[in-house]
Amino acid sequence: MPLPLSSKHRVSIIGAGKVGSTLAQRIIEKNLADVVLLDVVPGMPQGIALDLSEARGIERHDCQIMGTTDYAETAGSDIVAIAAGFPRKPGITRDELLKTNAEIVIAAAKQAIAHSPSAILIIITNPLDALTYLAWKATGLPSERVIGMAGMLDSARLQTFIAEALGVGIFEVNAMVLGGHGDLMVPLPRYCTVNGIPISELMDAATIEKLVTHTRNGGGEIVQLLKTGGAYYAPASATAVMIATILGNQSRLLPACAYLDGKYGLTDIFVGVPCRLGASGVESVVELQLTETELTDLHASAQSVRKNIHEAIALLENF
Repeated sequence: MPLPLSSKHRVSIIGAGKVGSTLAQRIIEKNLADVVLLDVVPGMPQGIALDLSEARGIERHDCQIMGTTDYAETAGSDIVAIAAGFPRKPGITRDELLKTNAEIVIAAAKQAIAHSPSAILIIITNPLDALTYLAWKATGLPSERVIGMAGMLDSARLQTFIAEALGVGIFEVNAMVLGGHGDLMVPLPRYCTVNGIPISELMDAATIEKLVTHTRNGGGEIVQLLKTGGAYYAPASATAVMIATILGNQSRLLPACAYLDGKYGLTDIFVGVPCRLGASGVESVVELQLTETELTDLHASAQSVRKNIHEAIALLENF
């Protein structure tokens, strides 16, 4: 049965694997919205939803969650987050997942938006930047209503590594990572601070470069350790922050994968940049004053994304 009408927001999560189920937990335990958790495996989303529902009295929240295999149950969603697809495994890059995950994301996006035409779409599945573009093309949504999660995650990883290196509280650290969600992402040490102090004044260049490299390899390191999949706690947390920002119309400045049509000298591409997020999705893209090296690195990252996008367009045309 569908969730009854509620004054709460409704978020649908497509894919009840580790990322999707953890995101569902984050959303309801933060009391952000009612959740519809959808997966193609019969019984799986229903079982997860029942388990999470039975913790409501312990976790002290008033959000409802249901599991389903039927997209009709997702109707009326404010946000649809797509986490469906195959995870990374050792030896497989994010880019190599393009062909296996493209059709999954296309189908999920089209079916979900058919039932929730006013929803904002957040893409979590890898390779994230190309699949965000693919979902935009497949649905025909305004570009501001299609967003990729990765910038939040990559920046959070750098934030963590800075805090650990300096032995300071995580809340004192701000970090910024641009570009594609891959090995060519562009951490910006100039925009990383500890209580407003640039990290270049607190550590030497060699240490900063180690943190940059660690950030670029952070996801792959988790894949190598887990051996059967990739990260899910941090991706779910990053997505939950974006959802809270949109549902609360907080107009926060956050790094996210957004559509560019001229900013940073890039056109017709989704890539990680600082965005102001609010109730309408991406309210604006902030164009930072990058150095020549930073801009060159961003364009190199974007070129890698564009290569995947060209493959994605071919897949879309043949779907």
